[in-house]
Amino acid sequence: MTNDRAQSSVIDAACRGEVICYGRGGHCLKWLIRIMASLAALAAIGAAVVCLSGCANLGYYWQSVTGHLNMVNAAKPVDEWLADEQTPQKLKDRLELAQRIRAFASSELKLSDNASYRRYADLKRPAVVWNVVAAPVDSLTLKTWCFPVAGCVGYRGYFDEKEARALAEQLTQEGWETSVYGVPAYSTLGKTNWLGGDPLLSTFINYPEGELARMIFHELAHQVAYAGDDTMFNESFATAVERLGSARWLATQAPPAASQEYKDWDARRTQFRALTLATRSRLEAVFKQKAPSAHEKTAQAAMKKIVMDDFRAQYQSLRASWGGDPAPFGAAGSRWRGFDQWVERANNASFGAQAAYNDLVPAFEALFTRHNQSWPQFYDQVRQLAALPKEQRRQALQNPTQ
Repeated sequence: MTNDRAQSSVIDAACRGEVICYGRGGHCLKWLIRIMASLAALAAIGAAVVCLSGCANLGYYWQSVTGHLNMVNAAKPVDEWLADEQTPQKLKDRLELAQRIRAFASSELKLSDNASYRRYADLKRPAVVWNVVAAPVDSLTLKTWCFPVAGCVGYRGYFDEKEARALAEQLTQEGWETSVYGVPAYSTLGKTNWLGGDPLLSTFINYPEGELARMIFHELAHQVAYAGDDTMFNESFATAVERLGSARWLATQAPPAASQEYKDWDARRTQFRALTLATRSRLEAVFKQKAPSAHEKTAQAAMKKIVMDDFRAQYQSLRASWGGDPAPFGAAGSRWRGFDQWVERANNASFGAQAAYNDLVPAFEALFTRHNQSWPQFYDQVRQLAALPKEQRRQALQNPTQ
Protein backbone atom coordinates (compact mmCIF):
# COMPACT_ATOMS: atom_id res chain seq x y z
CA MET A 1 0.00 0.00 0.00
CA THR A 2 3.70 3.37 -2.36
CA ASN A 3 1.14 1.71 -0.04
CA ASP A 4 3.31 0.56 0.73
CA ARG A 5 0.11 7.22 3.41
CA ALA A 6 2.30 7.32 6.56
CA GLN A 7 0.48 9.63 8.89
CA SER A 8 -2.47 9.47 6.48
CA SER A 9 -2.62 5.67 6.62
CA VAL A 10 -4.39 4.52 9.74
CA ILE A 11 -5.78 8.01 10.20
CA ASP A 12 -7.32 8.05 6.71
CA ALA A 13 -8.73 4.59 7.20
CA ALA A 14 -10.05 5.23 10.66
CA CYS A 15 -13.03 7.03 9.10
CA ARG A 16 -13.86 3.78 7.37
CA GLY A 17 -13.29 1.52 10.38
CA GLU A 18 -10.18 0.01 8.83
CA VAL A 19 -6.43 0.10 9.18
CA ILE A 20 -4.25 0.54 6.17
CA CYS A 21 -0.69 1.02 5.23
CA TYR A 22 1.41 3.98 6.22
CA GLY A 23 2.10 6.03 3.14
CA ARG A 24 -0.72 4.73 0.93
CA GLY A 25 1.38 1.75 0.15
CA GLY A 26 4.75 3.44 -0.07
CA HIS A 27 6.23 1.38 2.72
CA CYS A 28 4.79 -1.79 1.25
CA LEU A 29 6.05 -0.93 -2.20
CA LYS A 30 9.61 -0.43 -0.99
CA TRP A 31 9.31 -3.57 1.11
CA LEU A 32 8.19 -5.70 -1.83
CA ILE A 33 10.77 -4.29 -4.23
CA ARG A 34 13.51 -4.81 -1.67
CA ILE A 35 12.36 -8.33 -0.94
CA MET A 36 12.35 -9.19 -4.65
CA ALA A 37 15.74 -7.58 -5.12
CA SER A 38 17.10 -9.48 -2.14
CA LEU A 39 15.64 -12.75 -3.38
CA ALA A 40 17.16 -12.28 -6.83
CA ALA A 41 20.54 -11.42 -5.35
CA LEU A 42 20.49 -14.38 -2.99
CA ALA A 43 19.52 -16.75 -5.78
CA ALA A 44 22.39 -15.47 -7.86
CA ILE A 45 25.05 -16.11 -5.23
CA GLY A 46 23.77 -19.52 -4.30
CA ALA A 47 22.28 -21.39 -1.40
CA ALA A 48 25.50 -21.54 0.59
CA VAL A 49 25.76 -17.78 0.81
CA VAL A 50 22.02 -17.55 1.48
CA CYS A 51 22.49 -19.57 4.63
CA LEU A 52 25.43 -17.45 5.70
CA SER A 53 23.12 -14.44 5.64
CA GLY A 54 20.40 -16.33 7.50
CA CYS A 55 18.52 -19.32 6.13
CA ALA A 56 15.42 -18.26 8.05
CA ASN A 57 15.12 -15.20 5.81
CA LEU A 58 14.69 -17.32 2.69
CA GLY A 59 11.22 -18.42 3.79
CA TYR A 60 10.33 -14.80 4.42
CA TYR A 61 11.47 -13.74 0.97
CA TRP A 62 9.56 -16.63 -0.57
CA GLN A 63 6.26 -15.71 1.12
CA SER A 64 6.70 -12.16 -0.13
CA VAL A 65 7.18 -13.08 -3.77
CA THR A 66 4.59 -15.88 -3.83
CA GLY A 67 2.09 -13.66 -2.01
CA HIS A 68 2.38 -11.02 -4.70
CA LEU A 69 2.14 -13.56 -7.50
CA ASN A 70 -0.95 -15.14 -5.89
CA MET A 71 -2.60 -11.72 -5.83
CA VAL A 72 -1.77 -11.18 -9.48
CA ASN A 73 -3.11 -14.61 -10.41
CA ALA A 74 -6.37 -13.93 -8.56
CA ALA A 75 -7.07 -10.87 -10.70
CA LYS A 76 -9.07 -10.93 -13.92
CA PRO A 77 -10.19 -8.16 -16.28
CA VAL A 78 -12.97 -5.91 -15.03
CA ASP A 79 -14.94 -6.60 -18.22
CA GLU A 80 -15.10 -10.27 -17.27
CA TRP A 81 -16.48 -9.45 -13.84
CA LEU A 82 -19.07 -7.17 -15.41
CA ALA A 83 -20.13 -9.83 -17.94
CA ASP A 84 -20.42 -12.56 -15.29
CA GLU A 85 -24.03 -13.07 -14.19
CA GLN A 86 -22.78 -14.30 -10.81
CA THR A 87 -21.14 -10.97 -10.00
CA PRO A 88 -23.30 -9.06 -7.47
CA GLN A 89 -24.81 -5.85 -8.82
CA LYS A 90 -23.24 -3.85 -5.98
CA LEU A 91 -19.79 -5.02 -7.04
CA LYS A 92 -20.56 -4.27 -10.69
CA ASP A 93 -21.53 -0.72 -9.71
CA ARG A 94 -18.29 -0.24 -7.80
CA LEU A 95 -16.18 -1.65 -10.64
CA GLU A 96 -17.89 0.61 -13.15
CA LEU A 97 -17.24 3.60 -10.86
CA ALA A 98 -13.59 2.56 -10.52
CA GLN A 99 -13.25 2.38 -14.29
CA ARG A 100 -14.70 5.88 -14.67
CA ILE A 101 -12.21 7.12 -12.10
CA ARG A 102 -9.42 5.26 -13.90
CA ALA A 103 -10.37 6.84 -17.24
CA PHE A 104 -10.54 10.28 -15.59
CA ALA A 105 -7.04 9.73 -14.16
CA SER A 106 -5.61 9.36 -17.65
CA SER A 107 -7.77 11.79 -19.61
CA GLU A 108 -7.89 14.66 -17.08
CA LEU A 109 -4.94 14.15 -14.73
CA LYS A 110 -2.68 12.78 -17.49
CA LEU A 111 -1.64 9.80 -15.36
CA SER A 112 -0.34 6.70 -17.12
CA ASP A 113 -2.80 4.97 -19.43
CA ASN A 114 -1.66 1.40 -18.86
CA ALA A 115 -2.83 -1.94 -17.47
CA SER A 116 -3.02 -0.89 -13.82
CA TYR A 117 -6.47 -0.86 -12.17
CA ARG A 118 -8.20 -2.47 -15.13
CA ARG A 119 -8.41 -5.86 -13.41
CA TYR A 120 -9.98 -6.87 -10.12
CA ALA A 121 -9.17 -9.49 -7.50
CA ASP A 122 -11.37 -10.66 -4.63
CA LEU A 123 -8.79 -11.52 -1.95
CA LYS A 124 -11.42 -12.66 0.57
CA ARG A 125 -9.48 -10.97 3.36
CA PRO A 126 -9.49 -7.43 4.80
CA ALA A 127 -5.96 -6.49 3.71
CA VAL A 128 -3.51 -7.45 1.02
CA VAL A 129 -0.52 -7.25 3.39
CA TRP A 130 0.02 -6.81 7.13
CA ASN A 131 2.98 -4.75 8.32
CA VAL A 132 4.70 -5.09 11.67
CA VAL A 133 6.45 -2.11 13.29
CA ALA A 134 8.18 -2.01 16.65
CA ALA A 135 9.70 0.69 18.87
CA PRO A 136 11.43 0.76 22.29
CA VAL A 137 9.38 1.72 25.33
CA ASP A 138 11.30 5.00 25.56
CA SER A 139 11.55 6.06 21.92
CA LEU A 140 9.53 6.58 18.74
CA THR A 141 12.43 5.34 16.60
CA LEU A 142 11.34 2.22 14.78
CA LYS A 143 13.24 -1.03 14.80
CA THR A 144 14.74 -1.80 11.38
CA TRP A 145 15.17 -5.01 9.44
CA CYS A 146 17.98 -5.32 6.92
CA PHE A 147 18.16 -7.43 3.77
CA PRO A 148 21.18 -8.42 1.66
CA VAL A 149 21.84 -5.90 -1.12
CA ALA A 150 18.51 -4.11 -0.66
CA GLY A 151 19.20 -2.37 2.66
CA CYS A 152 17.14 -1.64 5.79
CA VAL A 153 13.50 -0.72 6.43
CA GLY A 154 11.51 0.08 9.58
CA TYR A 155 8.80 -2.55 9.11
CA ARG A 156 8.32 -6.16 8.09
CA GLY A 157 5.45 -7.15 5.84
CA TYR A 158 3.51 -10.40 5.54
CA PHE A 159 0.79 -11.63 3.24
CA ASP A 160 -0.37 -13.87 6.11
CA GLU A 161 -1.81 -11.97 9.10
CA LYS A 162 -1.01 -14.83 11.49
CA GLU A 163 2.68 -14.61 10.62
CA ALA A 164 2.65 -10.87 11.19
CA ARG A 165 1.00 -11.22 14.59
CA ALA A 166 3.34 -14.03 15.57
CA LEU A 167 6.32 -11.76 14.93
CA ALA A 168 4.66 -8.94 16.87
CA GLU A 169 4.12 -11.27 19.83
CA GLN A 170 7.74 -12.36 19.73
CA LEU A 171 8.93 -8.76 19.70
CA THR A 172 6.57 -7.86 22.54
CA GLN A 173 8.10 -10.62 24.63
CA GLU A 174 11.51 -9.14 23.87
CA GLY A 175 10.40 -5.81 25.32
CA TRP A 176 9.35 -3.88 22.21
CA GLU A 177 6.09 -2.00 21.75
CA THR A 178 4.52 -3.28 18.53
CA SER A 179 1.80 -2.45 16.03
CA VAL A 180 0.33 -4.58 13.25
CA TYR A 181 -1.66 -2.82 10.54
CA GLY A 182 -3.33 -3.96 7.36
CA VAL A 183 -2.52 -2.61 3.91
CA PRO A 184 -5.29 -2.25 1.29
CA ALA A 185 -3.05 -1.72 -1.75
CA TYR A 186 0.47 -1.04 -2.91
CA SER A 187 2.08 0.28 -6.06
CA THR A 188 4.72 -1.54 -8.07
CA LEU A 189 5.63 1.69 -9.93
CA GLY A 190 4.27 0.34 -13.19
CA LYS A 191 7.01 -2.31 -13.29
CA THR A 192 4.48 -5.16 -13.40
CA ASN A 193 2.27 -3.95 -16.25
CA TRP A 194 3.55 -6.91 -18.25
CA LEU A 195 1.85 -9.07 -15.57
CA GLY A 196 -1.41 -7.11 -15.84
CA GLY A 197 -0.45 -4.16 -13.66
CA ASP A 198 -1.61 -3.32 -10.15
CA PRO A 199 -5.19 -4.59 -9.76
CA LEU A 200 -8.24 -3.18 -8.08
CA LEU A 201 -8.76 -5.15 -4.87
CA SER A 202 -11.65 -6.18 -2.65
CA THR A 203 -9.73 -4.51 0.19
CA PHE A 204 -10.63 -1.03 -1.06
CA ILE A 205 -13.23 -1.33 -3.83
CA ASN A 206 -16.04 -0.39 -1.40
CA TYR A 207 -14.41 2.81 -0.19
CA PRO A 208 -16.62 5.91 -0.45
CA GLU A 209 -16.35 7.52 -3.88
CA GLY A 210 -13.99 10.31 -2.86
CA GLU A 211 -11.69 7.91 -1.02
CA LEU A 212 -11.68 5.44 -3.89
CA ALA A 213 -10.65 8.22 -6.27
CA ARG A 214 -7.90 9.30 -3.86
CA MET A 215 -6.55 5.77 -3.66
CA ILE A 216 -6.40 5.24 -7.43
CA PHE A 217 -4.92 8.70 -8.14
CA HIS A 218 -2.31 8.27 -5.39
CA GLU A 219 -1.09 4.87 -6.52
CA LEU A 220 -0.96 5.88 -10.19
CA ALA A 221 1.06 8.97 -9.22
CA HIS A 222 3.84 6.69 -8.01
CA GLN A 223 4.22 5.51 -11.60
CA VAL A 224 5.00 9.08 -12.72
CA ALA A 225 8.09 9.77 -10.61
CA TYR A 226 9.95 8.01 -7.82
CA ALA A 227 13.03 9.12 -5.92
CA GLY A 228 14.97 6.32 -4.30
CA ASP A 229 15.35 6.54 -0.51
CA ASP A 230 13.20 9.70 -0.22
CA THR A 231 9.87 8.50 1.11
CA MET A 232 8.75 12.01 2.10
CA PHE A 233 9.24 13.29 -1.46
CA ASN A 234 7.47 10.31 -3.03
CA GLU A 235 4.53 10.26 -0.65
CA SER A 236 4.08 14.03 -0.58
CA PHE A 237 4.01 14.12 -4.39
CA ALA A 238 1.45 11.31 -4.60
CA THR A 239 -0.62 12.91 -1.84
CA ALA A 240 -0.61 16.24 -3.70
CA VAL A 241 -1.82 14.48 -6.84
CA GLU A 242 -4.57 12.65 -4.95
CA ARG A 243 -5.75 15.86 -3.26
CA LEU A 244 -5.75 17.94 -6.43
CA GLY A 245 -7.21 15.11 -8.47
CA SER A 246 -9.93 14.10 -6.03
CA ALA A 247 -11.01 17.75 -5.64
CA ARG A 248 -11.42 17.96 -9.41
CA TRP A 249 -13.25 14.63 -9.57
CA LEU A 250 -15.67 15.57 -6.80
CA ALA A 251 -16.29 19.00 -8.33
CA THR A 252 -16.96 17.78 -11.86
CA GLN A 253 -17.96 14.11 -11.77
CA ALA A 254 -19.38 13.08 -8.40
CA PRO A 255 -22.96 13.58 -7.19
CA PRO A 256 -23.49 16.13 -4.38
CA ALA A 257 -24.02 13.36 -1.80
CA ALA A 258 -20.57 11.87 -2.52
CA SER A 259 -18.95 15.29 -2.25
CA GLN A 260 -20.61 15.95 1.11
CA GLU A 261 -19.65 12.49 2.38
CA TYR A 262 -16.04 13.14 1.48
CA LYS A 263 -16.12 16.61 3.07
CA ASP A 264 -17.40 15.15 6.34
CA TRP A 265 -14.80 12.38 6.41
CA ASP A 266 -11.99 14.72 5.54
CA ALA A 267 -12.95 17.10 8.36
CA ARG A 268 -12.81 14.28 10.90
CA ARG A 269 -9.57 12.98 9.46
CA THR A 270 -7.97 16.43 9.71
CA GLN A 271 -9.03 16.84 13.33
CA PHE A 272 -7.83 13.39 14.32
CA ARG A 273 -4.52 13.85 12.51
CA ALA A 274 -3.93 17.15 14.32
CA LEU A 275 -4.51 15.42 17.66
CA THR A 276 -2.17 12.52 16.92
CA LEU A 277 0.58 14.75 15.57
CA ALA A 278 0.39 16.98 18.65
CA THR A 279 0.63 13.89 20.86
CA ARG A 280 3.58 12.58 18.86
CA SER A 281 5.41 15.87 19.45
CA ARG A 282 4.71 15.66 23.19
CA LEU A 283 6.05 12.11 23.31
CA GLU A 284 9.18 13.15 21.42
CA ALA A 285 9.76 15.86 24.03
CA VAL A 286 9.42 13.29 26.84
CA PHE A 287 11.87 10.88 25.21
CA LYS A 288 14.32 13.64 24.30
CA GLN A 289 15.46 13.65 27.91
CA LYS A 290 17.71 10.63 28.44
CA ALA A 291 16.92 8.51 31.49
CA PRO A 292 20.03 6.51 32.45
CA SER A 293 19.06 5.84 36.07
CA ALA A 294 16.18 3.71 37.34
CA HIS A 295 14.65 6.75 39.05
CA GLU A 296 14.79 8.80 35.85
CA LYS A 297 13.31 5.95 33.83
CA THR A 298 10.42 5.72 36.28
CA ALA A 299 9.81 9.46 36.00
CA GLN A 300 9.96 9.29 32.21
CA ALA A 301 7.46 6.41 32.14
CA ALA A 302 5.12 8.44 34.36
CA MET A 303 5.35 11.44 32.01
CA LYS A 304 4.66 9.18 29.05
CA LYS A 305 1.54 7.82 30.77
CA ILE A 306 0.30 11.35 31.40
CA VAL A 307 0.69 12.19 27.70
CA MET A 308 -1.09 9.02 26.58
CA ASP A 309 -3.92 9.43 29.11
CA ASP A 310 -4.37 13.03 27.96
CA PHE A 311 -4.40 11.90 24.33
CA ARG A 312 -7.19 9.42 25.01
CA ALA A 313 -9.16 11.99 27.03
CA GLN A 314 -8.85 14.55 24.23
CA TYR A 315 -9.98 11.96 21.73
CA GLN A 316 -13.11 11.25 23.79
CA SER A 317 -13.94 14.97 23.69
CA LEU A 318 -13.28 15.12 19.96
CA ARG A 319 -15.38 12.01 19.37
CA ALA A 320 -18.28 13.49 21.31
CA SER A 321 -18.12 16.65 19.20
CA TRP A 322 -18.66 14.63 16.01
CA GLY A 323 -22.08 13.44 17.16
CA GLY A 324 -24.38 11.17 15.18
CA ASP A 325 -23.17 7.95 16.81
CA PRO A 326 -24.89 6.69 19.96
CA ALA A 327 -22.70 3.55 20.12
CA PRO A 328 -20.17 3.54 23.00
CA PHE A 329 -16.39 3.68 22.56
CA GLY A 330 -15.10 0.62 20.70
CA ALA A 331 -18.53 -0.89 20.03
CA ALA A 332 -18.78 -3.07 16.93
CA GLY A 333 -21.50 -0.93 15.41
CA SER A 334 -19.81 2.40 16.08
CA ARG A 335 -19.29 4.73 13.12
CA TRP A 336 -15.98 5.70 14.72
CA ARG A 337 -14.74 2.20 15.52
CA GLY A 338 -11.63 2.61 13.38
CA PHE A 339 -10.63 5.71 15.33
CA ASP A 340 -11.57 3.98 18.60
CA GLN A 341 -9.36 0.98 17.87
CA TRP A 342 -6.38 3.10 16.86
CA VAL A 343 -6.63 5.16 20.05
CA GLU A 344 -7.08 2.10 22.23
CA ARG A 345 -4.00 0.36 20.77
CA ALA A 346 -1.81 3.45 20.35
CA ASN A 347 1.76 3.06 21.55
CA ASN A 348 5.27 4.11 20.59
CA ALA A 349 5.26 1.87 17.52
CA SER A 350 2.04 3.25 16.06
CA PHE A 351 3.08 6.86 16.74
CA GLY A 352 6.57 6.12 15.46
CA ALA A 353 5.18 4.93 12.15
CA GLN A 354 3.53 8.32 11.59
CA ALA A 355 6.35 9.88 9.65
CA ALA A 356 5.59 13.38 8.36
CA TYR A 357 4.76 12.30 4.82
CA ASN A 358 2.61 15.35 4.18
CA ASP A 359 5.28 17.97 4.93
CA LEU A 360 6.09 18.64 1.27
CA VAL A 361 2.51 18.59 -0.05
CA PRO A 362 2.12 22.41 0.01
CA ALA A 363 5.35 22.75 -1.96
CA PHE A 364 4.09 20.33 -4.61
CA GLU A 365 0.75 22.12 -4.82
CA ALA A 366 2.59 25.42 -5.27
CA LEU A 367 4.70 23.80 -7.99
CA PHE A 368 1.52 22.73 -9.79
CA THR A 369 0.20 26.30 -9.63
CA ARG A 370 3.50 27.77 -10.90
CA HIS A 371 3.24 25.52 -13.94
CA ASN A 372 -0.19 26.90 -14.84
CA GLN A 373 -1.95 23.83 -13.40
CA SER A 374 -0.66 21.86 -16.37
CA TRP A 375 -0.31 18.21 -15.40
CA PRO A 376 2.33 17.34 -18.06
CA GLN A 377 4.48 20.35 -17.10
CA PHE A 378 4.05 19.54 -13.41
CA TYR A 379 5.06 15.90 -13.90
CA ASP A 380 8.08 16.84 -16.00
CA GLN A 381 9.30 19.15 -13.24
CA VAL A 382 8.76 16.49 -10.58
CA ARG A 383 10.77 13.98 -12.62
CA GLN A 384 13.60 16.48 -12.86
CA LEU A 385 13.49 17.00 -9.10
CA ALA A 386 13.48 13.23 -8.47
CA ALA A 387 16.71 12.92 -10.44
CA LEU A 388 18.56 15.39 -8.16
CA PRO A 389 20.50 14.44 -5.01
CA LYS A 390 18.20 14.42 -1.99
CA GLU A 391 19.33 17.66 -0.34
CA GLN A 392 19.43 19.53 -3.64
CA ARG A 393 16.00 18.16 -4.49
CA ARG A 394 14.52 19.33 -1.19
CA GLN A 395 16.11 22.77 -1.56
CA ALA A 396 14.83 23.19 -5.13
CA LEU A 397 11.32 22.15 -4.15
CA GLN A 398 10.97 24.26 -1.02
CA ASN A 399 12.94 27.32 -2.21
CA PRO A 400 12.38 27.49 -5.97
CA THR A 401 13.69 31.07 -6.33
CA GLN A 402 17.06 30.34 -4.76
